[in-house]
Amino acid sequence: MKDDLGDDVALPRPPRRVVSLVPSLTEAVALTVPGVLVGATDYCTHPADLDVVRVGGSKYPKVDAVLDCAPDLVVGNAEENRPEDVRRLREAGIAVWVTEAPATVPMALESLRTLFTQAFDVEVPAWLTEADRAFRDPAPMRTRAVVPVWRKPWVVLGRDTFGGDVLRRLGVHNVYADHADRYPRPDVAELRARFADGEADLLVLPDEPYVFTDDDGPDHFPGVPYVLVSGRRLTWYGPSLADARGELDAALSRVRTR
Repeated sequence: MKDDLGDDVALPRPPRRVVSLVPSLTEAVALTVPGVLVGATDYCTHPADLDVVRVGGSKYPKVDAVLDCAPDLVVGNAEENRPEDVRRLREAGIAVWVTEAPATVPMALESLRTLFTQAFDVEVPAWLTEADRAFRDPAPMRTRAVVPVWRKPWVVLGRDTFGGDVLRRLGVHNVYADHADRYPRPDVAELRARFADGEADLLVLPDEPYVFTDDDGPDHFPGVPYVLVSGRRLTWYGPSLADARGELDAALSRVRTR
């Protein structure tokens, strides 16, 4: 078998001990193949009752802790996990399945479909079919947005991002969608200018990876309409997508101004 990056993954049988290095993959594996997870990152918050060994962060996992879990498969992501950690695990004889950083909802769902039907040898989960159906038809554009995901420094969604495609399918145009970078770092003056010049009319603020709130984020954009959205619904691809469209639509209707 080959993972999303085309690397060989040798699995003589469906894995029985799995470590996940990505929160969204942790949730997907836990709900689709119950009982196989033995390790996950400190940031793997779903399912809420997940009781496994914690192996550090996605960017800097404790590789020795992963190895101590004696997994027969580690699942990771090309954007979340460092190549050197993947290489060290493979050199230790551990099978690692690396998913690609998806640019669209269909890419993400196809990646998960391949992971489950090939690596785990299970049927396509119902939540994946529901998510596919929910996001299949894009809505007409209703607003143009700036979408910060971090500050200090400011970082926004740019080109070819999963979150950007989720918003596009909800009728929200990301004004940085044509930027050369996937995660541009404009200063706050440039961001304010997007609104002053009429290029953007909505500020979309997720609660992860940076926790934007009513008191942290909108205060830098006085008079600019903004919404607070769930970062998990916007950027995680997995079971949370099945009902994400309704929740995000509702959040986008709750426009506020400082």
